[in-house]
Amino acid sequence: MPMLLIEGSYKVLGASPDGDSVRFYPNDPDQWDLLRGRRVRRNRSGGAQLRLDGIDTLETHYRPLHGPELHQPPPFAQKAADELLTWLGFRDVTRNGQGIVTEAVPPEVPGYILTRSADKYGRCVAMAGRGAAPGSSGSRIPVDVPLLKETANHHQLTEGLAYPTFYRKLYVDLREEMSKAAKAARSAGKGLWPKDKTESGAKLDGLTSLTDSSVLMPKLFRRLADYFVLNDGDPSLSGFPDYLAQRDDRLFILSNGQSTGFDTIVDVTNGSIVRLNHPPEDLVFEEG
Repeated sequence: MPMLLIEGSYKVLGASPDGDSVRFYPNDPDQWDLLRGRRVRRNRSGGAQLRLDGIDTLETHYRPLHGPELHQPPPFAQKAADELLTWLGFRDVTRNGQGIVTEAVPPEVPGYILTRSADKYGRCVAMAGRGAAPGSSGSRIPVDVPLLKETANHHQLTEGLAYPTFYRKLYVDLREEMSKAAKAARSAGKGLWPKDKTESGAKLDGLTSLTDSSVLMPKLFRRLADYFVLNDGDPSLSGFPDYLAQRDDRLFILSNGQSTGFDTIVDVTNGSIVRLNHPPEDLVFEEG
């Protein structure tokens, strides 16, 4: 199925890339305007932040509304960020205490993206490739499974460093391959999967247990972080399902064809143990 191909470079100096987001600069910044729908938010040099389609890696710096900056367990969050930059072609990357890149060799690397849209924050939702582009920049080309396998998105899944996190616009054949890659990494015990508590359940007693010791699907982590901050330190999760219902994140469950809300797939027991009752690859979210 077709996606817009844009050639350019990845640049990381002065930025804080993580495992599923990095800054991209087209060779021709006007090609951002070839995207339909929401506009890509770009800086004065034409660069824009990418959100890698179909994956979600552990948070290195998430800030809830009116709350402190939070992270998920660093060994996996940082490993995903490091792996993305290494795969793209950066080495000797140095960050300061705030996670901002101060040194990298080389300072930029060539690559390309395959995209259909921007998200509500103005980030370009894309498949990220490295090296020479597989077609003419500014054209729409067919994107099949072999081409998907040449992207950072697929790589992060195969290494067990990302959760499959699907939204409605992702093509079915690509989604199925990404699901397959994630299942294979889980079965092989790669990356974060041996520590994952998304389906088995995490016992939480507040923000510290959430950020330092609980490996969870990032979307669930973000909602939990927002909830704990809103509750001013109250560690009980008894009100979490109602909170999710109010947020009304809509999704589709592939295995049973049900259209529902995020609250229906989250179980809370004993006021402190939280889990998903469906695997991440069984869910397709609606864009906010």
